[in-house]
Order: sequence, then structure tokens, then C-alpha cells
Amino acid sequence: MQLAELISLSGRPDLVPSDISIRGLTADSRAVKPGYLFAALPGTEVDGAKYISDALDRGAAAVMTHAGWQSEAGEVAGSDQQEIPVLDYRNPRKELALAAARYYARQPEIICAVTGTNGKTSIASFTRQIWSLLGHRAASMGTLGIQSPVAYIPLGHTTPDPVEIHRALNGLALSGVDHLAMEASSHGLAQYRLDGVNIAAAAFTNLTRDHLDYHEDFDDYLFAKMRLIGEVLKPGSVAVLNADADFRDEADQLCWSRGIRVVSVGESENSDLRLLSRTPAQSGQELLVRWKDREYAIDLPLIGAFQASNAMIAAALVISTGGRADEVFAALSKLTTVAGRMQLAGKTKNGATILVDYAHTPDALETVLNAVRPHAKSKLHVIVGCGGDRDRGKRPLMGEIAARLADVAIITDDNPRSEDPATIRAEVLGGVEKSAGKVYEIGDRRQAIRTAIDGLKSGDLLIVAGKGHETGQITGDKVLPFSDIEEVEAALADKNET
Repeated sequence: MQLAELISLSGRPDLVPSDISIRGLTADSRAVKPGYLFAALPGTEVDGAKYISDALDRGAAAVMTHAGWQSEAGEVAGSDQQEIPVLDYRNPRKELALAAARYYARQPEIICAVTGTNGKTSIASFTRQIWSLLGHRAASMGTLGIQSPVAYIPLGHTTPDPVEIHRALNGLALSGVDHLAMEASSHGLAQYRLDGVNIAAAAFTNLTRDHLDYHEDFDDYLFAKMRLIGEVLKPGSVAVLNADADFRDEADQLCWSRGIRVVSVGESENSDLRLLSRTPAQSGQELLVRWKDREYAIDLPLIGAFQASNAMIAAALVISTGGRADEVFAALSKLTTVAGRMQLAGKTKNGATILVDYAHTPDALETVLNAVRPHAKSKLHVIVGCGGDRDRGKRPLMGEIAARLADVAIITDDNPRSEDPATIRAEVLGGVEKSAGKVYEIGDRRQAIRTAIDGLKSGDLLIVAGKGHETGQITGDKVLPFSDIEEVEAALADKNET
């Protein structure tokens, strides 16, 4: 593709020689090959302009960067002599996303995106499952990678960089995938990674404290999330909003101002898709919902009120993009649990249940513990920790919630990263009242799991929270193999449990 065609959406073709052919795009100078467009993006720690010379040495045909790049790049050897254009933009991240969308032109016919603090992974998976049950070739993209009828592809981020996103969209479309549900993280939205994706419908789940190690404050976090419906989603599209969430009014007004149709989901009386009743069962729950003046009874094989909400939001996304309501609600009875999300890890011989969940924020932990309480015939146990090099302010909140809502809580290590694990645990314990008498500290996560299982009695329920689907524990600069699911299974096997 010619460079002038590639960047025509940015309004700069008049500055570009007409004979420059682009053979690829990347924001990593190490990945540059002859004929590539190199995007030298400003970063939180290092400015990509520092690597322009390296990209040129590797054969870059053009460079896209930000205004003032010279102060960061220093002397760029050979750029004038080789007549290689270095184009600067006010928002090079967005320009890269739009260029990637033109370079990898194909996308699945229907794309839905999900944002919010909690529920993104489950909703994306449930949406994919419903579409598949309705006969579509559907895929999902996010924390758990790309899951499609063709293959599973792991990803390094919930929302990959725009070049990887559009390369993947192009590949999925070529493989016959016609429906895609994707997660939209606050990082990805703030860094314009989703711009250029043709999103037919977007869902906004909720918004609670998270990622304040990256965002300046909660308002900055909210603004990043709102970009999905405020900028990325096009007028005439659909926004599925949680009617019971705090941000609902602001999101509703934003959609109205941009000509986006709103479908509300929740328990509120005026919800378009309203939950009328929910009855917990042994391995799921029975729902009664109303859609367009008709009621539907659903046998949902998932535990917890928040999973009912996730399933309903997924149903609303599918209906809003052409699914028949009766078929969609019938499909909900066939949903399967998402890896690491309220996943049954095992049961002891005396009847205790062990679940693994990814809950790693205060709101998520509180939601999970409240959701499983009705399913615990006796005591509710929880294992919880907090990650290092992340928002320290949530640590005492996690400890307080664990102590308040569980009968027995064990504070352990999560992913300490570069921090001292004992210091992290102390900060979590800082939110626990000294008189609680039911909170224990066991740093070694493996030992914490085994100790918790040894203490389970008939009818007890244990939540192993925080890591969910993860298969490694980050300690220092190493990633050590560790899976909560596998550790639970190993502990039960050693006890000859089933």
C-alpha cells in the first residue's frame, strides 16, 4: 500500500511523496523491516522518538511521530539524505490506529466491545457463546486471548496494540469469522488502540476503583472508559448500559448527544431488559426477565447475581445486533463458565466447594463474596492478596472486605513483582480490625491454598481470589509457574479428595 493512501484519513497526503510503498507497520523499532512505517510514540517511561535512528537503520520507509520529536530523537542520521519522511501529528497514537485499520482492511461483519471495571471477560465470552449457539462463526478477544472456531491465540494485553488488533481482525475475517466480541480496557481506550474498529454495539458494565497506578485519578479513569461510547462508537450504533450503575445518567446523556441508541439492562423498573426475579440454585440460578413486554424464564448455569447481570448484558448485545430474543434467552441455559471466573476447582469429600475467581479489585471481591454467600451452607472462606507495583490504595480496602464478608480470610501473596511481599500483606492487613479474630496471614500462596482446604468442613465454600486464569506468579523479574486451579486440584489429590 502506498504511504499516501495509508495516511489519507489523517489529511496529510499532500506532504508525502507519491512513490513510497509501505510493507508493514509497527511501533517497535526492533520489529522494523525494510519498507515499514515506524510509529515513534510517546510513552509513559520512554519516548519512541529515541528509536527513530534505529528504525531507519533497519530500513523504515517512513516515520510517524509527535510534534517536538526532535528534542527526544537528537540527531537522526541519514533521514535527509535518504529523503525518508518523518511526519509529526498531535495524536500519533490515533493516527497509527487509523493507518492500521486501512492497512489491514478486513474486519468481522459484527463487532461488539465491552468496557467497565468488572465483567468484560465474562461478557465477551458469553456473547461469543450465544452467537455460536445461534449458528454464527464467532470469536472473542481479550484477557483470555483470541478464541475462535479456527484457533486459540494468546495475547499479551487485554486490548493489544492497534497493529496487532487490526492484523487479528483481518485474519479472523479471512478465516470466515463474522461475529466478534472484544474487551476494551481503560489502557487501550486511553491509548487509542481501538480507533478504527467498526463497532456495531458497545457495553458499559460498571465503574469502580482500579488502575489508579496508571490513571491520574478516578475522573481520568472514567474519561478513558467513556471514550468507547463518546468517541470510538459511531452515531447510529447501540450502547448497552447497566441501568443499575452509578455512571448511567452521564453515559445516557453522552449517547443521546451523539445519536447512539441505548439499551438498558438491570433491575431498575424502566430497564429495557429487566431482571424481575433471581432464585439461587445448587449449581446456578433461575431468572425471570422481561424484554419488550414479554417475560422469559431462564435456567442459568452460573453462580452469582453479577453473573446474571453479565449474561443479560451479553444477551442484550446479541439482540441489539440482530439476534432473535427467544433464541437468545434459550441459549443462556447452555452457557459455560469462563476460565478463572467463578470456576469450580473442586469439592472435598465432606461436601465443601472450592471456586477460583479473578476478583482483584475491592468492588469485584465484595461482589463475589456477596454473590456466593447464599450458596455456602455453612462458612464462607476466602484467600486474597494484592499485586505489587499497582494501586496501593486498594490494599486495605481488600483486607477490610475479606474480613467483613467472609467467615475465614487468609491474606497471601498475589503477584508481588518488584515489591516486598511482606509489605504488601501488611498493607492489606492494615484494613482489618484487630479484633476480627478470623483473618490469617500465610505468605506462600501454595501453602495458603492447602491450609484453607484442610480447614474446610461440610457445607463450607472457599473462594480463591485474585489470579483466576493466570498460570504464573510474578516475583521480581521472574514469572514462576503457578495456577490456582492446578494448586487446588493437587491439594485435593494429596488428600485423596474428589
